[in-house]
Amino acid sequence: WFRLDDDGSTATTLGEGVRLLLIEDYAPIRMAVAQALREEHYAVDVTGDGEEGLWYATSNDYDCVVLDLMLPGIDGQAILRAIRDRDHQSVVIITSARDTVEDRVTGLDAGADDYLIKPFAVAELLARIRALLRRGDSGSRQAVLREGDLVLDPAVRQVRRGDQPLHLGPREYALLEFLLRRRGTVVTREQMWEHAYDFQADISSNVVDVIIARLRRKLQAVGGSPLIHTCRGHGYRLAAEAEST
Repeated sequence: WFRLDDDGSTATTLGEGVRLLLIEDYAPIRMAVAQALREEHYAVDVTGDGEEGLWYATSNDYDCVVLDLMLPGIDGQAILRAIRDRDHQSVVIITSARDTVEDRVTGLDAGADDYLIKPFAVAELLARIRALLRRGDSGSRQAVLREGDLVLDPAVRQVRRGDQPLHLGPREYALLEFLLRRRGTVVTREQMWEHAYDFQADISSNVVDVIIARLRRKLQAVGGSPLIHTCRGHGYRLAAEAEST
């Protein structure tokens, strides 16, 4: 039910800062797809159980859900309905061996954004994820983000402050984009951690603080007033004005 490209390779992409949920009951597919997604630096939560998948999908904010239809416990159609009933904006890609036109129409009419028939190539799945995420949020995902003299262009993944380009690591970029999309509001450490890492990530509890410290140094190295402010007991806030609480 799953194959790589003929040369054994997959298409490459920059997936840092994008969180996905994979719900697939067949272990070989689940493990292979999860590995491919993580190699593209997506943060991926994985389950093969319908009830657990329902909890993941409705309790967390995902950029994309890759959803099998035939699951133990609760089927994929019920999970899809629950996602849409709660007005979650996740992109949903159904993967299924059900290959009739009626099956595809039913899945798309129920709220899926795409329907991929098994067996499928991992490169095609990755390409469909990229295409759907580019179109997500009516194009707002690719809109240039600005705060003061800080500019982040998601389309080409470039950051500059004033006229100076900033060279950021993958997690630094992911957290800076996350803060910019919520500029002016307080973001907790837990929210940032959940955005950048999946539940299986084996990291220390202060990793967000370490990344924020590196971001601050790089932002200040090119001059200008502080942009990332500590809100003690709460988290961080990105704003152009020099203010902290």
